[in-house]
Amino acid sequence: MIEPFIILTALLCGMVSRAVGFPALIGYLAAGFVLYEFNISSGPLLEALADLGITLLLFTIGLKLEPTKLLETKVWGTTLIQMAATQVVMFLLLIMLSATLQELNLDYVGAGIIALALTFSSTVFVIQTMQERGEIDSSHSALAIGILIVQDLVAVLFLAVSAGKIPTIYTIGMLAIIPLRPLILRLLAVAGYGELLTLLGLALAIGSAQISELVGIKGDLGALFVGAVLAGHHKSKAMANNLMQLKDLFLVGFFLSIGLGGWPSTTLILVSILIGLLAGLKPLLYFPLMTRFHTSPRTAVLSSGVLANHSEFGLIVVSVAAAANLLDPEWSAALSIAVAVSFVIAAPLSSATHEFYRKHRDRLLSFQSPELAQSFEPTDGARIVILGMGRVGTGAYDSLEPQWGQEVLGVEELESRVAHHISEKRRVVTADASDPDFWFRLNLNELKLIMLALTNHRENMLVAELLRSMGYRGELAAVVRHEDHAREMSAAGISAFNLYGEAGSGFAAHASELLPANRA
Repeated sequence: MIEPFIILTALLCGMVSRAVGFPALIGYLAAGFVLYEFNISSGPLLEALADLGITLLLFTIGLKLEPTKLLETKVWGTTLIQMAATQVVMFLLLIMLSATLQELNLDYVGAGIIALALTFSSTVFVIQTMQERGEIDSSHSALAIGILIVQDLVAVLFLAVSAGKIPTIYTIGMLAIIPLRPLILRLLAVAGYGELLTLLGLALAIGSAQISELVGIKGDLGALFVGAVLAGHHKSKAMANNLMQLKDLFLVGFFLSIGLGGWPSTTLILVSILIGLLAGLKPLLYFPLMTRFHTSPRTAVLSSGVLANHSEFGLIVVSVAAAANLLDPEWSAALSIAVAVSFVIAAPLSSATHEFYRKHRDRLLSFQSPELAQSFEPTDGARIVILGMGRVGTGAYDSLEPQWGQEVLGVEELESRVAHHISEKRRVVTADASDPDFWFRLNLNELKLIMLALTNHRENMLVAELLRSMGYRGELAAVVRHEDHAREMSAAGISAFNLYGEAGSGFAAHASELLPANRA
């Protein structure tokens, strides 16, 4: 009967954490400490769930690898310099603290490992924050996630080295997965998009981990390798999305196990709080590095703000190091407190970044590189602007272009989609619709109509509010998918087109053309 009590405690703590505006994982960490007070220890089931969660985490990281994105200088350059600088600063700080506070029980190796763990920012926090704001497809979200993936790869390298496994001659057999890629992709195609695809993903992740252990490679690293081999295919992304919920669920076991290890000493708790507070200084390093590598100041502000935290991956690094006797196990609990404190700091900090940029825009633009300023695409002569060039936006563009020609301008954030539209002779530029700098480059007084066809209702509303605040007095039209969203748009003075509600009448009008002119 212990397992239901553990699940209920984790659920309640996670709900409370989410209710006050923090990621649920803070609640799971707290639940572990609560359960520890009831003298409950992690059993085989919880440990198995924790291990499976880590395996799925690395497998999904592999599935989402996009080498072309990671090879951008602004991604890997920013990440590696930030990690190196943070590592040095935190290492020196920890050595100074350990010299003053003997009970920290920290040597040079331990200080180096903890400093490495503190260089990472939280994938969970970033993705949850961006999704809730409707900014997951934005340029600053893409940059932040690219940085997180590079950090994760560094963490995986450490995990591989710290495992202490000696590869055997059979290790080379793992390379056999490469010629098998077409066969596996065919299986993905047959599996569809439902539970069969999820089950196949589980089989690949667990199977690759087990085989890796047999040939002398850490299982998690093998799962990452197989995921990376399958990356780049549209079904691989679908499988990663299917596994995301399972991965998050199983990782609950890992976060619980941290707290179940018990509380650190009072001194270590105070040090953890200090370390957590220092995460709020990370943007001071991220921002100048990003702008130095030709990132726009606004993107740099928004990306660095959401990265101002410590990572759950850092917890994994410290836990693995403790299991390998490289570090006092007490530091696992200590770092969990630091991560929780960093989230408390990061939540209001990241929420204030939009307003911060608006207030200090002129000063921040002084950091913009001349090369970036020269790369802006021309928007002269636009009278109608369509925001979001997916299927709906593209259909609107193709309907308006015969009458308005080059006065129609499409705006899209995804560079691959923009390249496709340009190849189709459409006038489309790469820009973030919520970026006031983009609208400053346009003459809002010359625009007759702005069509909001973004994928997220909240993002459409935020862009509409931005445009009104900047003095736009022309017509606004938006696509909605729910009646309550249509009412909200109408109340804000925006003409709303209910995609589902009005699609039926359009379908009927199209189909009626097939009927005879006169009824029999």
